[in-house]
Amino acid sequence: MATRTASRSSPSCFSSPFLRSIRSNLQRMQGAEFPFNIPAFRNGINLDLPTPVTFFVGENGSGKSTLLEALAEISGFNPEGGSRDHYREGVAQRSELAPALKLSWLPKMTEGFFMRAESFYNFASYIDGVSDLQRYGGKSLHRQSHGESFLALFQNRFQRGLYILDEPEAALSPQRQLTFLRIIHELEATGQAQFLIATHSPILLAYPGARLYQFEVEGIRQVRYQATEHYLITKDFLNCPERMLKHLFSDEQAYEA
Repeated sequence: MATRTASRSSPSCFSSPFLRSIRSNLQRMQGAEFPFNIPAFRNGINLDLPTPVTFFVGENGSGKSTLLEALAEISGFNPEGGSRDHYREGVAQRSELAPALKLSWLPKMTEGFFMRAESFYNFASYIDGVSDLQRYGGKSLHRQSHGESFLALFQNRFQRGLYILDEPEAALSPQRQLTFLRIIHELEATGQAQFLIATHSPILLAYPGARLYQFEVEGIRQVRYQATEHYLITKDFLNCPERMLKHLFSDEQAYEA
């Protein structure tokens, strides 16, 4: 892959992280309905973002994507994916969490991109209709494999800004996940890119220097890479898959019930 020339901004210039913290208004977080009933949000949201790369990790339904969608809306990005310039009618659903959040910027960043793996097809169709595709490698995202189209977006569209990514590993093989880590590294080295990423990938979570927040029933807490369930389960499985599978299948009737 082509590499970028890393040139960090001079000390007099603002550099990432642009978004420094995420706080919630506890009075506005009260309610028995979604998304305020998500257990991880029960004590409010109080996250510092001191590093250019932050990962949100946790089980399905733990609130990671919900928080990313709210952050994307506050940042002005299209809720189905895209930047501030990607306007598509018909997207009426808005985040109920967004009005309850307060973001601290230094400075406010209006450039960037919101990527949702589950709605990437819709974004690719939109781009086919409005773009000459030069900013996406010159080839329709639909005329590439799912993984190739993801990398084409990362390699060509990402430059400067805030990048909010929901499960970017969804279409990437392990080798392509390593390629994506290299892209993050090259962009971070410029001092002009910040990443907020929700992921289940133990490969991506290993990115050096990143801050990891784990979403749990008790709330959201900072966690070390080696303490994440994703790392521990993957490590145990790879160390002895036969043992784990034997335990998993030891009472098949219980799983069929």
